[in-house]
Amino acid sequence: FTDWLGPPSLKIHKTMASRRRRIGVGAAAKRNYSKKAEEIRTVSISSAIETVNKLEKKLAEFATKHKDEIQTDPAFRAKFLQMCGPLGVDPLSTSKNGGFWNKIAGLQNLSEFYYELAVKVAEVCIASRSRNGGIISISEAQELLSKRGTKFSGMFGSSNKDSSNIFKSTSNNRSVEIVSKDDIITAIKKLSTLGSGFRAIDVGNSTMIISVPCELDSDHTEVMRIAQNQEGNTVTKNESAIGQVTVSDVVRTTGWTEERAKRALNLLLREGMAWIDLHHSEDSYWFPSVWKDVSNESK
Repeated sequence: FTDWLGPPSLKIHKTMASRRRRIGVGAAAKRNYSKKAEEIRTVSISSAIETVNKLEKKLAEFATKHKDEIQTDPAFRAKFLQMCGPLGVDPLSTSKNGGFWNKIAGLQNLSEFYYELAVKVAEVCIASRSRNGGIISISEAQELLSKRGTKFSGMFGSSNKDSSNIFKSTSNNRSVEIVSKDDIITAIKKLSTLGSGFRAIDVGNSTMIISVPCELDSDHTEVMRIAQNQEGNTVTKNESAIGQVTVSDVVRTTGWTEERAKRALNLLLREGMAWIDLHHSEDSYWFPSVWKDVSNESK
């Protein structure tokens, strides 16, 4: 019986050979799977690149067709830039070697326009910092740019020598906005990448520009929102109440403790974003940027 089965050494040899064959087959299958996965990945990437290139081509054709609207209509320009976002088309890209904007006749100056706007907005923010502590509403910044007679070269005219103000007059002498709040927000977002503290935040129904490296949390923006809401103030409900709050206003509106309300107000006061008025029975905190923003909206 033992002779029929063969010697033990032969049985061990056969077993090991069988295992090596199974291991060899498994390794080959794994290599085949890896190769196929790499092929699929390559095809997927190539297909994605081809799709993006086609979409970018269509986007360029659209921009060429509607270049006049992009140049002169802020709302249209804002929608167009939203279309650019998913494709990674940067409105401030200044590539000299065939950048996206360089492919579109008449829009080569778009990136320069946003750079120029960013610089001019930064100048307005810095110039008003001693008054508002480094926080200013988009609408006030827009108003100051207009009062300064801010002009942008090359963007809105057919000649590089042409320049255009932030507002232009129509045939019936009506002032039309050609640099919108969305344009200013786009410019501010690019400034924020410099790490200089510039950023835009929402306060109630307004957008504010912060131009100092101060961290504001939701408590601080909530205090400014209450100041923005005239109905929430204990001061007489007239224009003098705009942009003012007391600790009692904040506690009553939010349900916070007095300590929490004071902590939020004191930081804003310390940063120069709020002023304190000691003439009433209870101290009032006044926000120049909020007061100016609400005054502009009521005009």
